[in-house]
Formats: sequence, C-alpha cells, structure tokens
Amino acid sequence: MKNKSILTILSFACILSLWGCATPKYAMRTENTAVPDRFTEIPQDTTTVANLNWRTYFADNNLTALIDTALRNNQELNIMLQEIEISNNEAYARSGAYLPFLNVGIGGGADKTARFTRAGAVEDQLNVAPNTTFPTILPDLTIGATISWEIDVWGKLKNAEKSAISRYLASIEGKNFMVTHLVSEIAEAYYELMALDNMLDNIEKNVDIQQNALRVVKQQKDNAKVSQLAVNRFEAQLLNTQNRQYAIKQKIVETENKINFLTGRFPKPIPRSSATFLTLKLDSLQSGVPSQLLRNRPDIRRAEYALAASKLDVEVAKANFYPTLGIRAGVGFQAFNPAFLFNPESLLYNLAGDLIAPLINRNGLEAALNSATSQQIQSAYAYEQSILNGYVDVLNQLAKLDNFSKSYDMKNKEVDILVQSVTIAGNLFNSAKADYAEVLLTQREALEARMDIVEIKAKQLSAKVNVYRALGGGWK
Repeated sequence: MKNKSILTILSFACILSLWGCATPKYAMRTENTAVPDRFTEIPQDTTTVANLNWRTYFADNNLTALIDTALRNNQELNIMLQEIEISNNEAYARSGAYLPFLNVGIGGGADKTARFTRAGAVEDQLNVAPNTTFPTILPDLTIGATISWEIDVWGKLKNAEKSAISRYLASIEGKNFMVTHLVSEIAEAYYELMALDNMLDNIEKNVDIQQNALRVVKQQKDNAKVSQLAVNRFEAQLLNTQNRQYAIKQKIVETENKINFLTGRFPKPIPRSSATFLTLKLDSLQSGVPSQLLRNRPDIRRAEYALAASKLDVEVAKANFYPTLGIRAGVGFQAFNPAFLFNPESLLYNLAGDLIAPLINRNGLEAALNSATSQQIQSAYAYEQSILNGYVDVLNQLAKLDNFSKSYDMKNKEVDILVQSVTIAGNLFNSAKADYAEVLLTQREALEARMDIVEIKAKQLSAKVNVYRALGGGWK
C-alpha cells in the first residue's frame, strides 16, 4: 500500500512536470533577402569600388592624411570601440555560464550550547578521545570546496552565449558603419572647403573686374558721357559683390572647424589643393551588383547579426519551459580543533542533483517568450528595411552622380559664353554701343554662373563620396 502511494505521487508529479514543460504556440518571421539583379539598366559585373581601400579611392594626400588622423583620434569612434569591448566581455561571461562553478573556502566560528538541552546533554556525555571532552565554547573550523553545475540539456546556455557573440559581432559592424560615415563626412567637408575657396576666388576676380569697370565709368562721367546714376549703379554692384565674401569666409571657418572636430583636434588650418578643384576628374565608378550590399554594407551586416541574436533569444526563452538539471557537490574537512581538521574522520562531503520544471509561473515565461518572438519579428523587418534602404541609397547616389556630371558639362559651356559676354559688353559700353545696364547684368550673370559651376562640382564630388559609402566602401 505504501509503495502504491509513492508510485501515485511520482506519477502525479511527472504529469505536472510534463504539463509544465509544454511550450505555448508562437510565431516567427522568415526574413526576405531578395534584391533586384542590378542597379541600372546598364548591366554591371561584380567589380565594385566598395572593395577599394579609401586611400586608393581618394587619391589626395591632404585628404587621406585627414582621414587617417580621424580614424585614430575621433572621440565618437573611440567611444564605439569601448562599446565593442563591453560586448566582447559580455560574450566571454556567457561562455562560462554552462561550465561548472567551483568555489573554495575557509571558514571559522564558535558557539556554546546550553547545558540543559538535548544537545548540551549529549555533548556532556560524549568524549572526543580518551580523557578528552568537548570544550564548553566549541570552535568550528571548515575548509573545503563546493561545485555547482547546471547541465545544458536543451542548449539554453549555449544559445545565450551565441546570442551574445552575435551582438558582439553586430557591435563590430556598428563600428564599421561609423567608419564609413566618418570617412565620407570628412571627404565631403574637404571638397566643400575646396568649393568655398573657389567661390571666394571667383568673388575676388569679379571684384577686380567691377573695380576696373567702375574706374572707366567714373572717367566717362567726368567726360560727361554718362550720368552719376551709372556711377552709383556700378559702385553699388561692386559693394554687393564685396559683401558676399564675408558669408563665404564664415562658412570656410565653420567647415575647417568641423573637419578639425572630426579629427579630434583643436582648430588649425586645413591644407588643401583648391586650385585643382574644378579639374578633378571622376573615373568610371563600378557599382557591382545589389546582392553584394549584403556583404559590403556594415549597417546591413549589423542588422543581420542582430536578427541572428534575436532568433537565439527565442530558443533561450523556449528552453525556459523545459526542466533544468542541476548537480551540486561539496567536499572538505570540519572540526573544532585544528589538530583534528585533516583527520579522516573530519571528512565531509555531499552530492545532490535536481530536476526542476516550471509549473506555476508560466505567465512570466509566456510573456518572456512572446517578447522574444516580437523582437525577432521586429529584427527581421529591420533587416529587410536595411537592405531596401541600402539599395535605394545606391540608386539615389548613382542618379545624383550622373545628373550633376551632365549639369556640370552644360554649365561649363554657359560660363564660357558669359565670360566672353563680359568682355564684349565692356567693349560695347566703351564705344557707346551698349548702356551700363547691359554691362551690369552681364557681369552679374557671369558671377552667378561661376558660383553655380562650383556648387555643381561640389555636388558631383559629393555624389562620388556617397556612392562609395552607399556601396559599403571605406571600412575595409
């Protein structure tokens, strides 16, 4: 009868354990990694500028020196490196979770048992050795080791370690993503600085032209060929042109300081070769095929590792419904007298094992599993979004490069015509075949065209920088 009762209790416990181990239904999302076969209608091979080192892509010694300095000194990048170190330590900590935990210790204490108690009476009657009784105040000396080990039957601890490793790898890709943006940000600022220098040079050249024109008009006014109105108009335009230089000079200061900030140093002059700005050539930029973005763009790779980590987190949350098998053991020596401490009779040891399954707190486990699956679905969408964003980014930059290259060629022709027109208008005015309004208008149009072509060239070079970034270049 007693054995039957024990069997009934064990059977009931097994049924409850199996019920507790049942995993609720959950849904996960399979990510879509499909991308178009090519970026443009023109077929491309797998050659891509993303595989070029930034020193090769930006063949300007001044620019590469700035990038090199930024990669060493930029504070935000160095902060990110410490984030990687933190992620690495977390992964390392996880790696020890499924190994046995061994503790070694030494302890000591003392107690006195009341004499008129069962324990006191026993001690009073018990001899430790012939003619040796227990002391009234009993010391307690212990030395030993304990071990505990959760056996990773369901792979929960191993999956948690893999999840931490995936997040560590994602943090590395985050650093690479920051590097690509840092490289492109410095390159864009550098080209913008060169453009501003050329704008300032255009203004200074135009000031010289307008000063000469003003002298001629004043001479003609002295000879009664024109009125004071003409002199005033020429002088007003000269002042307007001279005034424009201050906004550009302020922008130069701000752009130089931006570059210095990115390179992690206090403001100092930025060396550059601005005289060659308008003659900078853009080689044919190979974009490769869209599928290469999954390998080259750090933001896509980061999202991929984050997705892998979220899938493992679901497995960890699911494993929480299964029984955990633990083993605990201890061995050591315990005695009240150091002379007896390492006596074989002072040896103590214990060994225990347990199999624990969740039974009551299923709501908390189900909530954790639902959160993990929601984060997995969220990560899958984020991964798909990063792929789509990368593809659209490349399309935009390729179109920008093509359109501004065409715009530059057309604007260049306009500048040539207007420069000739300034000379023609001046000659006609001097020979009284054109009025001063035509001269002023032609000078203003020529200046604006020169400023426009510098801006277009800057946008063209910006597209060159951003095509490289969009394709995933700059971090290798």
